[in-house]
Amino acid sequence: MKQILQNLGNGSTEIAEVPSPAPAAGHMLIRTHVSLVSSGTERMVVEFGKAGLIQKVRQQPDKVRMVLEKIRTDGLLPTVASIRNKLDQQIPMGYCNLGTVIELGPGVGAFQVGDRVVSNGKHSELVTAPVNLCAKVPDAVTDEQAVFTVLGAIALQGIRLAQPSLGDAVVVTGLGVVGLITVQLLRAHGCRVLGIDFDADKLRLAREFGAEVVNLSAGEDPIPAAQSFSRGIGVDAVIVTAATQSSEPMHQAALMSRKRGRIILVGVTGLELSRADFYEKELTFQVSCSYGPGRYDPEYEEEGRDYPVGYVRWTEQRNFEAVLDMLSDGRVDFAPLVSHRIPFERAAEAYDLIAGRDPSLGIVLQYAGADTAPPVSLTSRTVRLAPGPAAAAASAPVVGFIGAGSYGTAVLIPAFRKAGARLKIVASSGGVSAVHAGRKFGFEQATTESSSIIADPEINAVAVCTRHDTHARFTCEALRAGKHVFVEKPLAITAEEVDAIEATYRELSAHGAPPALLMVGFNRRFAPQIVKMKQLLAGIKEPKSFVMTVNAGAIPKTHWIQDPQVGGGRIIGEGCHFIDLLRFLADATIVGVSAQMIGPRAEMRDDKVSFTLAFADGSFGVVHYLANGHKTFPKERLEVFCAGRILQLDNFRRLTGYGWPGFRSMNLWTQDKGNAAAAAAFIDAIAKGKPSPIPFEDLLEVTRASFDIVACLRSAG
Repeated sequence: MKQILQNLGNGSTEIAEVPSPAPAAGHMLIRTHVSLVSSGTERMVVEFGKAGLIQKVRQQPDKVRMVLEKIRTDGLLPTVASIRNKLDQQIPMGYCNLGTVIELGPGVGAFQVGDRVVSNGKHSELVTAPVNLCAKVPDAVTDEQAVFTVLGAIALQGIRLAQPSLGDAVVVTGLGVVGLITVQLLRAHGCRVLGIDFDADKLRLAREFGAEVVNLSAGEDPIPAAQSFSRGIGVDAVIVTAATQSSEPMHQAALMSRKRGRIILVGVTGLELSRADFYEKELTFQVSCSYGPGRYDPEYEEEGRDYPVGYVRWTEQRNFEAVLDMLSDGRVDFAPLVSHRIPFERAAEAYDLIAGRDPSLGIVLQYAGADTAPPVSLTSRTVRLAPGPAAAAASAPVVGFIGAGSYGTAVLIPAFRKAGARLKIVASSGGVSAVHAGRKFGFEQATTESSSIIADPEINAVAVCTRHDTHARFTCEALRAGKHVFVEKPLAITAEEVDAIEATYRELSAHGAPPALLMVGFNRRFAPQIVKMKQLLAGIKEPKSFVMTVNAGAIPKTHWIQDPQVGGGRIIGEGCHFIDLLRFLADATIVGVSAQMIGPRAEMRDDKVSFTLAFADGSFGVVHYLANGHKTFPKERLEVFCAGRILQLDNFRRLTGYGWPGFRSMNLWTQDKGNAAAAAAFIDAIAKGKPSPIPFEDLLEVTRASFDIVACLRSAG
């Protein structure tokens, strides 16, 4: 299938061949009839992409502080590489889609194949969308009108926050598509409306929809106009749908409002507010969040858990339905908002329009053949890519990557390519990141079906870098298929999953054939400074004490890694790195753990904890894993005390020895956590028939120790 992608680095727009996505549970696969270009949001994305690096920095000043902090802790080169990887992304464009359902994912009951639906799907011949972000289109509503539904829901949510009543005087500042829809919805609600804009054509449309208008380009002053419009008392509400860096619309909104009036920001403006403006009138100001309640809530959007109507009357889906109802009975009319109709294959013209000076409003992209049966090529879940510039040796291990997220594309895939692996297939659920990674690193195919990697007879190694709750399943599937497995940490997130992996591995080993290699991405043990520490410690026979301080940084509670069912929490999901590191340096079995957390037991947050590992040789290690530190402090510091000597490692850049004969320091120009060396060790072991670089028993021991630590945290108190 074809999809519109935008490059964040250079602003280029292309229609790319992307594998068809498969509908996940609670999702539907939709064949697009039409989609709508959002002249506001999409123009900002295009302008950001086309801006130079300095302009990008100016647009995101908060990111500058983050960059400077990263340079101080990680060094210049890793920071530059991280920025380049962030910008070297292709993002799918669009969020206003109308089409026909052609396939249902598991658990979809409210929709059927053949339903005509609106969704926040992308500009693509096929899209997947969760049921709570879809709504059926009434027969009386045309495709062209219905495709405005998502923007209509944005306007409607702003109105709901303003809480207008019959006869209220409301100002709409900014008469783009959302502003003009807001005008119509307010008029349908029985409000008097004053529209403000610079564009004469948009003002004309607002007047046709029943609003009075203020033409800023003609020098008309909105403040006295609003006073006159409100009969001298001030308007009841102002809804700002403009897109500008200026704070003037907000200042004007305060001046034209009545006492205890309401100001709702739907668009994007500067927010340098005057306290006096708001204080004297006791004004209410609120920013509207997209389509309505449920937006950005993964339980509502991705898992399909609806809010009870008795408590949340208007969710984003019910806002979609309300807009469609008003279109169906003629209370609003979006047909005049269409300024251009452009075939999908000429979509570049649409982006030239919104980036240029020629006037435009609603740009509708039309998809050919939407009323015919989809060809096999459209629904294919694997696409072939041009071979990469660097051809691997004929004897090189053949690798398939399941997952093409930021870590995979920034670290793992480049490391595997550098190690000489032949990169054959890369998979991602949506397909876009797989295509981008595939073209960038020379994969032969991109797919949305991970099973095609498992089934490919030529692939003899699988790299798993997906979300943590899938690691065990993919690991077992690949092992049963006789493939070597490199799974990004953690190995698993439950005891049952580890037991299943162990049973699979031992069953295959019992058949007599050499078992496939299984390795977890515990890269730190391969870092050059850790290798040096291991060499120094090898001559020390007495027990050692390790103190590991991890300045982990805060992650929102809503992040998937904090979900025990998906990410396993931070100790299982990331803390396992440090368990493995100390286990490697101690070179002794873990015989006991204890743990303590900061804060009330009821919160059970495992990102501010201290845990201790006891080793069979009498050594012990303490790990302080803390999310409440400052970013300028090194993220990882390791100290080792033994035999009257000390080793101190700061952030994998500076290693200092105290009291070590013949060794004082080992400093690196750039941080090296061993990622490339770990991948190289795995590929080399496959190519030469060597054992796994990390013993299987170590993987089990470290993973189960992470579970024991979490169990200690839950039971302590």
